[in-house]
Amino acid sequence: MLSKFPAGKNMSATENALFGMGNPLLDICAVVDKDFLDKYGLKPNDQILAEDKHKELFDELVKKFKVEYHAGGSTQNSIKIAQWMIQEPHKVATFFGCIGTDKFGEILKKKAEEAHVDAHYYEQEEEPTGTCAACITGDNRSLVANLAAANCYKKEKHLDLEGNWALVEKAKIYYIAGFFLTVSPESILKVAKHASEHNKVFALNLSAPFISQFYKKPMMEVMPYVDILFGNETLPLVAVIIHHVRSALFDPQTEDIEEIAKKAQSLSKENKKRQRIVVFTQGKDGTIVTKGDKAMTFPVLEIDQSEIVDTNGAGDAFVGGFLSQLVQERSLEQCIRAGHYAANVVIRRAGCTFPEKPDFH
Repeated sequence: MLSKFPAGKNMSATENALFGMGNPLLDICAVVDKDFLDKYGLKPNDQILAEDKHKELFDELVKKFKVEYHAGGSTQNSIKIAQWMIQEPHKVATFFGCIGTDKFGEILKKKAEEAHVDAHYYEQEEEPTGTCAACITGDNRSLVANLAAANCYKKEKHLDLEGNWALVEKAKIYYIAGFFLTVSPESILKVAKHASEHNKVFALNLSAPFISQFYKKPMMEVMPYVDILFGNETLPLVAVIIHHVRSALFDPQTEDIEEIAKKAQSLSKENKKRQRIVVFTQGKDGTIVTKGDKAMTFPVLEIDQSEIVDTNGAGDAFVGGFLSQLVQERSLEQCIRAGHYAANVVIRRAGCTFPEKPDFH
C-alpha cells in the first residue's frame, strides 16, 4: 500500500475544499446529419475552434435539432466529476471562470447548480458565454468550440475580490487545466503561490500540445509551484522535451515516457515539503506515476471496445476521479483507482456525463 498523499488520516471532504479555475463552456450536443457537417465544413470526428464561418452554427443547431446541454470545459468537467464521485456534502468543489450575461450563461449556471458545484462566474457583457457544439453522427463527434467569454476572465475584476479570494483561501486542493494559461496566467500564478506558501496541493494539467509550444513562458513560470502534474500519452514528449531541451536534462530523442515523467518530477520546486508527483495517462495502456524515486504503472480497467461510446471526456474524468479521493486525503493508489473508474464510466456515455450515483468503493 502506498503512503497517504497528502499526509494525514482519511477524512471526509468539506465544503469548498477543492478549487478549480478555467474556461467554462456550455456543451450543446445534438445528433446531426451529413448535410449539416458539410454546410459548415466539419469533419465527422474532429476538434476545432470556431471561425467566422461557424457563427450561425450554434443557433442553427439549437433550432434545427434536439439538443442536450451540459456544463463543460476541461477544468469544469473535472471539478464536476470530482463532486459527483464525492456526492455529499454538496459544494465540496468551487469553480471560477468567465461567462456572458445571456441565456447560455443562465443555462450554465443552472447546470453547475444541478451538479452541486459551487460555481462563482465572472459575468461580463462584452462577449457571449463560451460554447462547444458537439455534432454527433453515428459513432463520431465533431466538436466546435467558441471560447468567447471564457477568454475574458480578469484577475482584478474577480479573483482579487475579497469574497472570491476567501473561497480560494478556504480550499486545500487546487486544480487548473493548462488551457487557462492562454487566458489568465497571472490568476494561475496567484493561486499557485498561495498553495505553495500554505503547503497546500496545486495540480496542473499539460492539457494540449499547443500549450507547451506557444505558451511555454507562462507554463514555466507556474511549474515550480506544481505539486501534481497531469498529462497524457500525446503530451509528455511534446511538453516536457520542448521546455527542457535548454537544460539538457535528457536525450531529446527519448520516447521513454517513464524517464520523461521522472525528469518532469525533478524540475525545480518552490515548496520543498512536498515532492512533485507526475501522472501520465496512456489511453488503454497503464497510467504512469512517479513519486519519490519510484516510477509505477497502474493498469486501467478493462472494457470491451464495443462498449466505448465517446473517449473525449476520459482525461477530464480521470482527473476528477483522482481529485475526489485526494481531497479526502486517501492514498495515491486510491486516487489512481478512482481516476480509472471515473474514466471507465464516462467513455461508455456521450459527452462528459455520468449516472446519478457512482459505484466506486
